[in-house]
Amino acid sequence: MLPGGDAHKSPPSFLGKGAGGLGLSTFRASDGYPFYFRHYPAPAAPRARLVFVHGIRSHGGWYARSCRRFAEAGFDVHFLDRRGAGLNTARRGDAPSFRRLIDDVAEYVQHLRAERGYLPVFVCGISWGGKLAVGLPYRKPNLVDGLVLLCPGLVPKVAPPLPQRARIAVARVFRPWKFFPIPLNEPDLFTASPERRAYVDAEPHGLRSATSRFLFSSFSLDIYLKRAAKRVTIPTFLALAEHDRIIDNVRTAEFVGRFPGPTETVMYPGAHHTLEFERDDHPWLGDVVRWVERRL
Repeated sequence: MLPGGDAHKSPPSFLGKGAGGLGLSTFRASDGYPFYFRHYPAPAAPRARLVFVHGIRSHGGWYARSCRRFAEAGFDVHFLDRRGAGLNTARRGDAPSFRRLIDDVAEYVQHLRAERGYLPVFVCGISWGGKLAVGLPYRKPNLVDGLVLLCPGLVPKVAPPLPQRARIAVARVFRPWKFFPIPLNEPDLFTASPERRAYVDAEPHGLRSATSRFLFSSFSLDIYLKRAAKRVTIPTFLALAEHDRIIDNVRTAEFVGRFPGPTETVMYPGAHHTLEFERDDHPWLGDVVRWVERRL
C-alpha cells in the first residue's frame, strides 16, 4: 500500500457546497476518498443529466465553456475531477485500480439517481476518460442511459516507449509509488491554438506524471475493455477529430462499431484532439445536444 493509503470505507456522500456560480463541491467515495466535482445547473427544470469524466492529463477546469453551454441547453451538468488529478491533491497521480476509478463514477451517478431518478443520465468520457465510460456499463449494468465519447483514448497513438513500459511493470510490483512521466506533455498534441497551447503548458492543475500503479492499471484497463465492449448495449455518440495526434481514429471507430448497442460517429474536419479548444461556434457542441435530445 502507498503511504497515506486508502481510508476506512464509508458510504459515499457529498461534502460542503462551494461558493460561487458553478458550484464546486466534493464527493466522498465509499473508500473514503473525497474528490472534487463542478456542477452547472440548468436555468430551468433539467431534461437530463450529463456526467463528464476527463482525460489523463486534463481536469474539469479545461471544460467550463462546454459545460455552461450544455447547462444552457437544459441539462444538469456534473464534471468530476478524477481522484489524484485536477484539484485533488491527495495521492496525486495515483489510483488503487481502474475498477476503483470506474466505481467513483458509478457511485456518483448512483447518488444522483437517488434524487430525481427519473432524469436520464448520460456519461461523457473525454480522451482517457472515455475508457472509464466504456467500462461502466460492464461493471455497473443499467446505471446510465447513454455514452458520449469525445475523442476517447480507446486506441491511442501515444504510449510510453517499450523500455519504459517494462520499467513500469517492474515498479508496479516493487515500487508502486514510483512516478513516471505521462507521454502527453507536449501541448501541441491537444490543439493547434497557440493561446490554448500556452494554457495547457502553464496551468497548474494538469497531471504530468503518474505512479507505476496508475499507469499499469491503465494497461490493464485496455484488456478489460475488450470484454466490456461486448456489453455496451446503450446508445453511444462518438466524436472524432480529423487531426487527432493522440488517438487512432480508424481503429477507435472500429472499436466502438463493435458495441452491440446503437452507435453514431461524427468526424470533425480540421479539428484537433481537445474539441473544447476549437472555435466557439464549432458544431460538436450542438451535435451532442441534439443527440441527447433525440434520446429523451
